[in-house]
Amino acid sequence: MDLKTWLRAQWDRALGAGAVVAGLVAVLIGYHGVAGTPFPAEQIPYVVSGGVLGIALIGIGLTSWLSADLRDEWRKLDRIEQLLAREDMHNGNGSTAGNGAGTRPTRPRARSRVS
Repeated sequence: MDLKTWLRAQWDRALGAGAVVAGLVAVLIGYHGVAGTPFPAEQIPYVVSGGVLGIALIGIGLTSWLSADLRDEWRKLDRIEQLLAREDMHNGNGSTAGNGAGTRPTRPRARSRVS
């Protein structure tokens, strides 16, 4: 798989990783600027631009990455639900039109211990 195809398929993860890296770079540049001057009045612009921008970029990047992971999990759950609905239809247990609505697999109940 070439890079262009991968970026089209995983644009949200690429955006997330890029934003996290950019945020870390902004924090490091801000720290370097703050460490280079002893005067607090000269340090404030570095804190605002490097620190706040860096933290915001890191937050955006992690949110984008988490969103991509959640979307993958929902796709997996949809596939599992479709397979279960198909299995119910083949076994004659389902009364739906194959969309999986209203069909849930039953779990064995755990016995409760009463002492």
